[in-house]
Amino acid sequence: MELADALRNRRAVREYTGLGIEKSTVERLVNAAILAPSAMNLQPWAFAALLDPIRLDQWGKRAKEWLLANFSQTSFEPRLREMLQDPGFVMFYHAPVLVLVLAKSSASQATEDCCLAAQNLMLAARGEALGTCWIGLARPWLDLPSTKHELRLPENYHVVAPIILGHPKAWPEFHGRTTPEIYWIE
Repeated sequence: MELADALRNRRAVREYTGLGIEKSTVERLVNAAILAPSAMNLQPWAFAALLDPIRLDQWGKRAKEWLLANFSQTSFEPRLREMLQDPGFVMFYHAPVLVLVLAKSSASQATEDCCLAAQNLMLAARGEALGTCWIGLARPWLDLPSTKHELRLPENYHVVAPIILGHPKAWPEFHGRTTPEIYWIE
């Protein structure tokens, strides 16, 4: 798929088939992610991947429970609490894979650089006909010291982008974009 097509056709996918993803595919996507630009070429990212949909569903339940109990400690909009209270809401949408883009430091620009890497990963996935969705709701739970300890992630790393990955049941419709606001500076 051409880059322009991947840009036009990337969607947040929330319904996946039961097909798994090979480790080699995740490695290929991470190799695309690290081609992202980074401030002063520091490349402040690391990655963690879970290829077990059953454990991923369990993590989603735990993240949801923690968020409901600690919602006031987050900066999420109040309307998201209602979504979390819905018994049918599944945090990771039964995806087979979760990839975490991690900032290895809190240095200036590390988070932004990780966001650039995450976008590369999502576009590369679309190029391989795989769907992705950035699950920002899960970030506070995933970034807890206790969760990072359990997942054997370095405690000083920070979860920037929790991205689910899988084969979409269908590609979501395009929801359009507003006209860009551009200020031409002369």
